[in-house]
Amino acid sequence: MEIQAPRRDLKDVRRGMVFISGGAFWMGSQDDDTFPDDGEGPIREVTVDSFYIDPKAVTNAQFATFVKRTGYVTEAERFGWSFVFHQFVANEARGNVLDAHVPSAPWWLPVEGAYWRAPEGPGSDVQRRSNHPVVHVSWNDADAFAQWVGKRLPTEAEWEKAARGGLDRARFPWGDDFMPHGQHRCNTWQGVFPRQNTGADGHVGTAPVDAFRPNGFGLFNTSGNVWEWCSDWFSRDWHVAESPERRLNPRGPESGEGRVIRGGSYLCHESYCNRYRVAARTTTTPDSTTGHTGFRCAA
Repeated sequence: MEIQAPRRDLKDVRRGMVFISGGAFWMGSQDDDTFPDDGEGPIREVTVDSFYIDPKAVTNAQFATFVKRTGYVTEAERFGWSFVFHQFVANEARGNVLDAHVPSAPWWLPVEGAYWRAPEGPGSDVQRRSNHPVVHVSWNDADAFAQWVGKRLPTEAEWEKAARGGLDRARFPWGDDFMPHGQHRCNTWQGVFPRQNTGADGHVGTAPVDAFRPNGFGLFNTSGNVWEWCSDWFSRDWHVAESPERRLNPRGPESGEGRVIRGGSYLCHESYCNRYRVAARTTTTPDSTTGHTGFRCAA
């Protein structure tokens, strides 16, 4: 859907964003518990220019403003359905579950009428979640929003540099210990996936975008809560080649089937998907929409 972006002053665009100084950092991971098909390794030195990035994911309130002023219709609305986690489907939407399940992830139910304003399907709303990350947004939706506010989606390298918060090769934005001093530092699945979530970290489903303490650069929730879209096309091995263009401001391959998503979500659990690690990565098609994927912008 074509959006006419208004002209914006650069100072206005950058207001509230975090400035990340350019330079080199160690990107990727070769931990024993990584997923080979994700292509996290090798650990390599990557250099990026200075950039700005939002400290928080885009909220329901911010996305509502975008929709109100542009009339934008998300892909989930145009498709007529989106994926909802099985335990979250609204009672009124139980009859709206379509017969198109994902065999490898049966906990995702395709629910007719689910979209960003009704994240659990008809009968649900976001009135009390204005400060939660917007979900059920595709890469295309996220890109449209970013362009409208005069920003863009971060490259995968920018995202990881910012998410690390200045730490060198740490597993998480705060260090190597998942629960330092027994304290929860992010919103992930607690309990036995996919049947029981104890909510021990204080949240079942999405949390406010400023939940938990920020990393060393002032970014919130770069582990857990919701997956975040990056601008890059995904490749398992594009970055393996030792070449300057893949180490200096890398932007991924020129094409692909899926875009990169980063950060993990409230559904991640060490028993099946420990992708809340800061180097973790995976992919989904740019028109995909689910109840645990959002985004933040860069400039």
